[in-house]
Amino acid sequence: MAAPLELSCWGGGWGLPSVHSDSLVVMAYAKFSGAPLKVNVIDNNWRGSRGDVPVLTTEDNTISQPAKILNFLRKQKYNADYELSAKQGADTLAYIALLEEKLLPAVLHTFWVESDNYFTVTKPWFASRMPFPLSLILPGRMSKGALNRILLTRGEPPFYHLREVEAQIYRDAKECLNLLSNRLGTSQFFFGDMPSTLDAYVFGFLAPLYKVRFPKVQLQEHLKQLSNLCRFCDDILNSYFRVSLGDLHVQKVKPRGPATTSVKFTVASSLYERLLALCQHLSPPHFPSALQYRSLFATRQ
Repeated sequence: MAAPLELSCWGGGWGLPSVHSDSLVVMAYAKFSGAPLKVNVIDNNWRGSRGDVPVLTTEDNTISQPAKILNFLRKQKYNADYELSAKQGADTLAYIALLEEKLLPAVLHTFWVESDNYFTVTKPWFASRMPFPLSLILPGRMSKGALNRILLTRGEPPFYHLREVEAQIYRDAKECLNLLSNRLGTSQFFFGDMPSTLDAYVFGFLAPLYKVRFPKVQLQEHLKQLSNLCRFCDDILNSYFRVSLGDLHVQKVKPRGPATTSVKFTVASSLYERLLALCQHLSPPHFPSALQYRSLFATRQ
């Protein structure tokens, strides 16, 4: 009997299996592809690292980062994309890059940088799932990490001040949401009737933004005006996550995809993985100068 695939991730709330976007991406993809995961939710008793969550553990490997975990699952023939054409595979890469460039900074800001949201929702939620004294230290480090990530990608000229950065990332995020809404239209998923990698990423980014109850809801209000994206999140939650987390590992599921892999599919899959890896290395962040950092952080003091 093969060793189980164990996923360590942040837990859920507000009707979500996880409030953590990266964890949700992997959990959704596993559901779509039929990968039988045993989910280990991080709580006060967790003794592993929290910096690389989610983490997939197998008999021989420990893998972090959603893109690497999804690539591993594909190699195990848990492939949610086997019906996609080459063009749809390319579109998947383009939209994932768009999500990470345009939407992710605003999601990080909403959770970790916006003061009211951080102190009333994000910090208490994560601190309650950490043992003392990590509960006093780690949320602040995660907040600083989120701010640094935003500034490294949005802190170059002409945006020298945090207020200007905030205005730009929310404009970009709203444009991204509008593009996603137009692309989805009235379809159930982004490429028809079957969910794929792109659906997992969009769900992982949107669902926490849609469901978590924040005092400051600028981006959330815009998302709720796009009814098809809200319906998209609700449909995935109702169709794939109605069972409890403890039941995920006992489901008898089969990998999505043909039992035998044709030469055509092998070549396409290999090309897809290489393109995904290349996409991740394109457009590296531009590191702000020390002067820029002083200006950016001056408004926070």
